[in-house]
Amino acid sequence: MKYRVTVGEAAFEIEVNGTAVTVDGVPHTAELREVDSTLLKLLVLDHATWVLPMEPAGGSVWEVSDSGERFTVEVLDERAAHIRSLVGEGSLAHAPAVLKAPMPGLVVKVHVQPGQEVPAGASLVALEAMKMENELKAKGPGVVETIRVTAGQVVEKGEVLLTFTR
Repeated sequence: MKYRVTVGEAAFEIEVNGTAVTVDGVPHTAELREVDSTLLKLLVLDHATWVLPMEPAGGSVWEVSDSGERFTVEVLDERAAHIRSLVGEGSLAHAPAVLKAPMPGLVVKVHVQPGQEVPAGASLVALEAMKMENELKAKGPGVVETIRVTAGQVVEKGEVLLTFTR
């Protein structure tokens, strides 16, 4: 099966045939395993191993963390990628109207202010969880409407941190 995978601004063509995986024409061996009813995935790529928190963010989009960095990853099979190419980028969903805490943690820093215009990928909030600092970034462009947290505040998973206007 063929896929188009987008990580931030980078796009990759991936073909999967069992554990044989080709990324942009380069062959690899890879396997992605679930870790016992958690959001964690075990990625084995060419005999190197990563444990990655992966949270579904709607549709074909995932929020992936690695070494304290958060990435938005979109995975489209070749049929969905073809349909997307026919209808154009204008049909893509806009950024969500809210930023929610992806996990319980401590707000370390709020990088934005109400009324601030932010581009896709801009750092919004630094959240410490499990002794790691995670930068929560804008999924799309928008204007910060309200900030519901302050540095030093403990938040629960799913708690609204910021709201946006489009």
